[in-house]
Amino acid sequence: MQTNGTQAEYRWIGIDVSKTRLDVYHATAQEYKQFSNDPTGIEALLHYTLNIANAAVVCESSGGYERQMARTLDASGVRMSVVNPRPVRDIAKGLGTLAKTDALDAQMIARYGEIVEPAQTVFASEVDEELKAHITRRQQLVEMMTAEKNRRTGLMGPDRDEITEHIDWLKERIKKLDEKIEDLSESKAEWRERKAILQSPKGIGPFISASFLVMLPELGQVSGKALAALVGVAPFNRDSGSFSGRRRIWGGRAAVRSLLYLATLSAIRANPPIRAYYEHLLSKGKVKKVAIIACMRKFLLCLNAMVKRNEPWCDDKVTAVFKTT
Repeated sequence: MQTNGTQAEYRWIGIDVSKTRLDVYHATAQEYKQFSNDPTGIEALLHYTLNIANAAVVCESSGGYERQMARTLDASGVRMSVVNPRPVRDIAKGLGTLAKTDALDAQMIARYGEIVEPAQTVFASEVDEELKAHITRRQQLVEMMTAEKNRRTGLMGPDRDEITEHIDWLKERIKKLDEKIEDLSESKAEWRERKAILQSPKGIGPFISASFLVMLPELGQVSGKALAALVGVAPFNRDSGSFSGRRRIWGGRAAVRSLLYLATLSAIRANPPIRAYYEHLLSKGKVKKVAIIACMRKFLLCLNAMVKRNEPWCDDKVTAVFKTT
């Protein structure tokens, strides 16, 4: 059975997840097994895992196919980590494993666990998942509506009328989702408090603040540097020898970064400290895109500090963060 142990004592189990199957590799025992990706197979996997002392399971995010298995193991006390597939493949390439089969993938995932020792995944509650699903669906509908508006341009007659009807329908669906998102985001006291803080600066409204609740739960819990990397607004160096390359942002949560971008554009127009910082960067010769990204990062750092300290936005207090000298 599982016992509490230090990280060095973990026995890593890698799982390659597909729609119908779970390929499992126990690194310490060098043992490979298969289970079906259904309630019966997941229950058998759970019994197998619970009989391994200090088991630590790691799998890749697989479009949701891993969700039931991961939640079942986590609920039973198994240390569970769901990770991004890309770094796993990078390690496999670094180890010279270029072939790709389900069994090899499970082995490489277990090896990734041994090398990286990924953090245990904290799974969202059902309410969190429901709110996140509504937010994702709303973003999809907004994208559809934008595409339909673009298609309508230049059209005449019945085709234009049909697209207009579809746009009206999309607007109504978005309105109903906004109501659901508002109700859910008000269902927890901690969410209500955090939303009030997030909406205190000009630039962030109800939807974006509710989105940050479930799409960026680390807000206020980690350092500003770590949060910037999570969102993908931290510049990374590209230096080698005497060559000094241009710093670039890379990776991170694209959906959160997109929302932060929209909030920052609004803030540049209406939020005095951010507008002043943006204009300062332009006066120093920065191109608009670079200036906006810099404002996004500064804005995110302020939001992180506000949530951490449980303090609303104050123009005077954040002026130091948006120094223009």
